[in-house]
Amino acid sequence: MAPFNLMTAGVSWLAKSFSVFSCTSTLARCRCTSVLPATYINQVKCLSSQASGPPKRPLNGYMRYVVQQKPLMIRNNPEIKAVDIIRMIAQQWRTMSPDQKRPFEEASLQAREQFKMDLQRYQAQLTPAQVQQQTLEKRQRMAKRKAIRKKRELNSMGKPKRPRSPFNIFMSEHYEEARGTTSQAKMKSLLEDWRNLFSHQKKVYTQLAEDDKIRYKNEIKSWEDHMIEIGREDLVREQTLSTKKKKPAARTSAAKKGTKKAKAVKKVTTKGKAKTIRKTTTSTSTKTARTTKKT
Repeated sequence: MAPFNLMTAGVSWLAKSFSVFSCTSTLARCRCTSVLPATYINQVKCLSSQASGPPKRPLNGYMRYVVQQKPLMIRNNPEIKAVDIIRMIAQQWRTMSPDQKRPFEEASLQAREQFKMDLQRYQAQLTPAQVQQQTLEKRQRMAKRKAIRKKRELNSMGKPKRPRSPFNIFMSEHYEEARGTTSQAKMKSLLEDWRNLFSHQKKVYTQLAEDDKIRYKNEIKSWEDHMIEIGREDLVREQTLSTKKKKPAARTSAAKKGTKKAKAVKKVTTKGKAKTIRKTTTSTSTKTARTTKKT
């Protein structure tokens, strides 16, 4: 009986201990949830329910054909470059009939309709702050693309290159013999060498930079004059356009001053003439009066 009693006592003790442990764990859980601030809980909820990124735009019929044919072309022609493979696929697409192109174009239309629905669903989940951020990012992307297009156009129109700084001239002369294997390491070593140069050594590159400034000034002036002649004022700098506009204004002001001076001279001459006429009239009147007295 004694072992049985001991066994029952041990089981009851284990049960009590387990109940105590469960109570303490629940209390600890309650304490932890009460200690956590509401902002932290809300952040976790937001992260769990945060919408995914915007849906990707669907491919058109031609790009779907490229995606389908590119692996086959690479497998059949491993020695051909990727650019040449794309050219071959483009040539195949041009020679295809409308019936052969129709499956790819229909799949593109279906994907476009699904994209519109997904985009509306995604935009409905966005907050006003996220919408504002997206519009700002879109403006930045558009401005970047516009700047790249304008730069390409300026290069195609033959705009002169900007003047180089003394360090740029030094770097172009010593880049091949610079220390380092990568371009970043070479730039770092060249910057250290530039800082260690003496003032009389740097003076040579500063003089070359000044000469390059003169070269750029002359070339940009002739180029901008040519752009104005061919009607491309949109490619000319604003400061040159403003100076061009100010010159005729200055000429008109000078002409106005000239006309004012001419008017003043005319006034003076007319006044002088009036005075002389008055004098002559007075002299003649006095002469006539004298003659009448004598008679």
